[in-house]
Amino acid sequence: MQPKLTVQERLKDLRVVDFKLTLEELAERTGLSRSALGKYESDETAKDISPFAILTLAKFYGVSTDYLLGLTENKNHPNTELDALHLGDDAIEVLRTGKFNHRLLSELICHKDFQRFMLDAEIYVDRIADMRVNDMNAVLEAVRQMALMKNGGNENDLHLRTLEVAQIREDEYFGSLIADDLKGILRDIRNEHRLDTMTADETSLAATVQEQLQEAMNFEGSSEEKKIRAYLATIGLDYDALTKEEFVSLIGILKKSKYMKNPISQRGKGAYCQKRKKKR
Repeated sequence: MQPKLTVQERLKDLRVVDFKLTLEELAERTGLSRSALGKYESDETAKDISPFAILTLAKFYGVSTDYLLGLTENKNHPNTELDALHLGDDAIEVLRTGKFNHRLLSELICHKDFQRFMLDAEIYVDRIADMRVNDMNAVLEAVRQMALMKNGGNENDLHLRTLEVAQIREDEYFGSLIADDLKGILRDIRNEHRLDTMTADETSLAATVQEQLQEAMNFEGSSEEKKIRAYLATIGLDYDALTKEEFVSLIGILKKSKYMKNPISQRGKGAYCQKRKKKR
């Protein structure tokens, strides 16, 4: 995900995500033309947005003009005092100078389950549940010891083993609990940004090449043509997109390959090209 939204993305997010409006609906409610609003949200023309349009949209969306112009990340609290954030000096310095994705941090804090994550972290850090956990473990261990004495000291017993594994190991329990909280939040944020331009493709290059190679091997043609298709698939080239001239040049290059032991016929592509012309 991008660390900072562009002017275009801010305008589109406000319209689509926050207000759930179409361009036509926004034009009707603001008095700005639909075509102008569409241009403001495009990468090429956002720099041409007029001061009047900025003021109109900021007033309609209830945000500051500085936010729309990308001068601040705060929509509604441009002049909030630092005291109101309840942060220490070190935390403020980290936020001010830290080289990390501030937008990701903001989305993490705003997630619906962030407060639960913080509560679980506080319970662990302040040892709030320690006494209860220790009490339960003590009772279970006492019962286990009594049962062990009755059992003649043999610990290989289902009942005894159950009493042992039922005891909570605090670090393991809270480590797993807090990790699950955080993973759930990050998974939701990840899914929200699945289609972002800076997000990696879900389909790997290796999987794509493998699929292309399989298609090449399944092709009903000469063995030479299958070899050529396979070669091109490994470097991401579409055999069917080659012109006859490009195909001839390619054959001349491939003839020099030590892997092409047999002479390569150039008639396959010509016949293929003829088929394409007939289809048109």
